[in-house]
Amino acid sequence: MTRKVEIRPLGNDHFDESMLLSQFAFQYEKSADELMETKKQFAVEPAARYAAFVDEQFAAQATVLELQTYIGGKVFNMGGLAGVATWPEFRRQGLVAQILVQALHEMRQKGQVISYLHPFEFGFYRKFGWETYTENKSYTIQKEQLPARFLFEGRVERFKGDYELLSHLYEAYASHYNGSLVRSDLWWKYRITKRKPGQIVVYYDATGEAQGYVIYEVKNSRLTVHELIYLNESARAALWSFVSQHDSMITELTITVPMDDQLPFVLANPRIKQEVIPYFMARIVDAEQFISQYVFNESATDDLIPIQLRDDKAPWNNGLYLLNIDGSGKAVLTPIEAKETHKNPIKMDIGALTTMLLGYLRPTKLAQLARINGDNEHIKRLQARIPERTTYLPDFF
Repeated sequence: MTRKVEIRPLGNDHFDESMLLSQFAFQYEKSADELMETKKQFAVEPAARYAAFVDEQFAAQATVLELQTYIGGKVFNMGGLAGVATWPEFRRQGLVAQILVQALHEMRQKGQVISYLHPFEFGFYRKFGWETYTENKSYTIQKEQLPARFLFEGRVERFKGDYELLSHLYEAYASHYNGSLVRSDLWWKYRITKRKPGQIVVYYDATGEAQGYVIYEVKNSRLTVHELIYLNESARAALWSFVSQHDSMITELTITVPMDDQLPFVLANPRIKQEVIPYFMARIVDAEQFISQYVFNESATDDLIPIQLRDDKAPWNNGLYLLNIDGSGKAVLTPIEAKETHKNPIKMDIGALTTMLLGYLRPTKLAQLARINGDNEHIKRLQARIPERTTYLPDFF
């Protein structure tokens, strides 16, 4: 017997069904007050929500949050895939696959040229074009290993009130990384307050200018730094000195930092516990539009690089292209006919192109790993034009 499968928008009328599935799939439980607050968030947070119905039964769901991200210091529209879940009796029937394909089409229509997600399984989402784009470094520091305290210029003050000041500092910091979110007022209100509870202090320099902040909590003799944002070395050192003032209250400290963080280098005892954790995945949704917004390195000459791109789930990306990067770093990705004379194009899938342009892996490294192949000179020229930036995402969805 053939079942009737429909993918429909998930509206407020299905909120209760959605929350039942989410709490089951992700193994948490919300109180009545928390559900009421979540319903308010559900109603105002910009997102496309999808539900799969099998013979009119609510079977699976996913959400694409309407977000923005920093890449090369520029703001790109991004679709944040979240809340993907299926009731067990409907799993492995291709429902999520249908939702993802439909979501990709709609992201493209909305100009969301890239998409991020936090995978339950990396291999599953690789089949749909997403690839690892960032990892985090986690420190566990015993109290006797904390950075040295010192008398710094300026002051640290406990902070209360709206997030306007913190948002300004965060933007200045996050825009230097590829893949960080542009945080909206709603994001601060609903996401940061819930996921990063505790105390907030702001560092002001000797002129009274805010230069950084830290969000942290102390619980069961452990200090957890949720977020440490700084605009210069003085702010970084002052905030760490402040954090070290808690040594009498704690036995250890934990913090997650970008991969380019060099705290161990400045510690008296750098042998702290460090873990590298693969975190989020990304995939370019519309290659031509993404390239048109991307800024490559400047060069004395233009570059013409043929690329054979494979994308099994977004056919509009599939094909042979000529990447034309002018001297200023602006580029155009133009489809070309196979009969045109462009020998040895760089062959890659959409995941490899994504992780390369975000800066997670360089083209020569991807070639070494057999994720791309083609003319070595083309690969070297492409690498020379891609800016080197660290990827980092201090958020979750």
